Amino acid sequence: MNTGTPVLPHATPPPLGEPRPLGETRTWPRDFTDRLTAPLPGVRALARIARDGKLRPAPEALREIQELPFAPGPMPATDLTTVALTWAGHASWIIRIGGLTVLTDPVWSRKILGTPARVTPVGVRWEDLPDIDAVVISHNHYDHLDAPTLKRLPRETPLLLPAGLAPWARRRGFTQVTDLDWWEAVELPAPGGPVRFDFVPAHHWSKRTLTDTCRSLWGGWVLTAPDGRRVHFAGDTGYGHWFEEIGRRYVGIDLALLPIGAYDPRWMLRPVHTDPEEAVRACRDLGARVLVPMHWSTFLLSAEAPMEPLHRVRAAWAAAGRPRDDLWDLPVGASRVLGEG
Repeated sequence: MNTGTPVLPHATPPPLGEPRPLGETRTWPRDFTDRLTAPLPGVRALARIARDGKLRPAPEALREIQELPFAPGPMPATDLTTVALTWAGHASWIIRIGGLTVLTDPVWSRKILGTPARVTPVGVRWEDLPDIDAVVISHNHYDHLDAPTLKRLPRETPLLLPAGLAPWARRRGFTQVTDLDWWEAVELPAPGGPVRFDFVPAHHWSKRTLTDTCRSLWGGWVLTAPDGRRVHFAGDTGYGHWFEEIGRRYVGIDLALLPIGAYDPRWMLRPVHTDPEEAVRACRDLGARVLVPMHWSTFLLSAEAPMEPLHRVRAAWAAAGRPRDDLWDLPVGASRVLGEG
């Protein structure tokens, strides 16, 4: 379990709910608009961002692409007690926990709809992946739910999804599909004991077509190993009250995988994308020991310079007085094992 983390000023957390059955078919509300924590941008906001030229970094900033950290290497050997991360890029991780190999928001495509091609290669070749025991998805935006990548998986791969996304996956032939509401969980059997997957809130939204705004939910995941170690994968999120509540319910988070990119301009993106300083605050709110930055260095989704998120998160972490070894600012393709230097 996590040690030496900030103490959260809360009463005893509520007990976690019993895991739900895997693969159950459920009925959900028509939409989840009531879960939004900020209004969605309208036509005027979209016109303003286009007029201001804030859709991409300035041309002179693009020279920084060659500085983006890319250091692919072999994934570490693991056993039943290992918790390890390998960053494939953006929000795509290979998490080894409790003897399972889990993919988060896997995007192995070079280009996604409406976005320029990735600026760093995928950190792990698809053919070098171990057998995948489960996939977790945070929400349905194209840079997190990539159909061409999922098609490369065996159709019996367990998919853990936000509420309302199960029909999408079943139409594509997946046979072990579970979608959850916030604060719900399932357990997957593992060699060292069951690994628990809790779906938790995020400050974001969902949309995949012109007619499905907020028709499915969005959120993050807390993975708990048999020995109690915890990984929080935030998916895509802005900063807000949910981080403190997640930390209250899931005490002792060891690793917090938090987004630090796609934040400029703030007037538009603040509600849905944390900037580097907010990611450091979110790590504190979660009571997590280690911050693992993500959601940068892969796709240029907004106007900040490519290297700016890394410089700012390092400065914010130092200003917060947190130990440098507890900022896992990994290059794309790199790995780290919990408990190792």
